[in-house]
Amino acid sequence: MEHGQSQITIVDEEGNEQLYEVLFTFDSEEFDKSYVLYYPVGADEDEDGEIEIHAYSFTERAGDEASEVSGDLHPVETEEEWDMIEEVLNTFLDDQEEEE
Repeated sequence: MEHGQSQITIVDEEGNEQLYEVLFTFDSEEFDKSYVLYYPVGADEDEDGEIEIHAYSFTERAGDEASEVSGDLHPVETEEEWDMIEEVLNTFLDDQEEEE
């Protein structure tokens, strides 16, 4: 996981790999963390025209090869973090609507 990456592969507890589209990443000085918001590749919109978006904090780490970047995802821990993420997401979505 690195800033600017457009897709990530996440491996679940059973070893299954799932490909996700990265919506965006951002850093929070308030929580001193980096965050990624993403959704499954090929996800269909629900009846309200929405797609389920996932959010995690992450830490980058170098992979085995020089060109490989990976990282660790961490669950969002507090309501304050969720509130901040929701505010950033809403701002992002509003900006996207204005550009269209």
